[in-house]
Amino acid sequence: MPDINKGLAYQLAARSAKPTPTIVTVGNVAIGEGCPVVVMAGPCSVESREQTLTTARAVKALGATVLRGGAYKPSTSPYGFRGLGIEALEILAEAKAETGLPIITEVMDPRLVETVCRHADILQIGTRNMQNYDLLREVGRTQTAVCLKRGMSASLLEWLQAAEYILLEGNPNVILCERGIRTFETYTRNTLDLAAVPALKTLTHLPVIVDPSQGTGRSALVAALCRGAVAVGADGLLIEVHPHPESALKDGPQQVTPDGFAALMVELHPVADALKRGIA
Repeated sequence: MPDINKGLAYQLAARSAKPTPTIVTVGNVAIGEGCPVVVMAGPCSVESREQTLTTARAVKALGATVLRGGAYKPSTSPYGFRGLGIEALEILAEAKAETGLPIITEVMDPRLVETVCRHADILQIGTRNMQNYDLLREVGRTQTAVCLKRGMSASLLEWLQAAEYILLEGNPNVILCERGIRTFETYTRNTLDLAAVPALKTLTHLPVIVDPSQGTGRSALVAALCRGAVAVGADGLLIEVHPHPESALKDGPQQVTPDGFAALMVELHPVADALKRGIA
């Protein structure tokens, strides 16, 4: 098999380019190899002030150290919920002020990068935008951390080359997120590629996290795949939590309840402790 770490495909992202792992620091949270496992949790979409603050308080109390929440949402259907936009960013800012949790939220438009940067601590690039090179260059011109999700049909090489676009613009704070790829399987929304995590650890110095919510589309599978992700070396998890998933405006079936999140966190600690990492 060809060595994708050979040649000029991704010089800055290559493990050989930086012998020590990159640690991305967000507030007082360190994300990267050798650090405690970071849990980012919150609703798929910001739907209301009450829903978001309720979830933020719950995940903070249960051990999450970063709050996730979508302000701008891509939707396969043009009739699907596409987020509250700036209103959602303001709600997330209020949640951060109350809980102290840094915010991760998606940015979809290069013209909105500056606006989202004023509210977010981590800019998420979703699967559909992994090869939106104008957007990658724009977030690369900031120093805000970027969570780059794997394209649903992207190879590891294509994913690392996308990260290279960000690094080339001067932003070293890149986190890779495995969120499942499209295969012939239809039982799960995507096929979560946990093998990508140890593979990337040999190829790049960048932190690698896993999103089991998008990776499966089924809340009943999230806890098991969180355990698996930590076991294979993931530096963090991105988990969707909603107080009432059955009434969520988007992706309800893949969001766990606060009670489910509590049970999940209890199960994670022994796995992380066995690897001498612990949970952040």
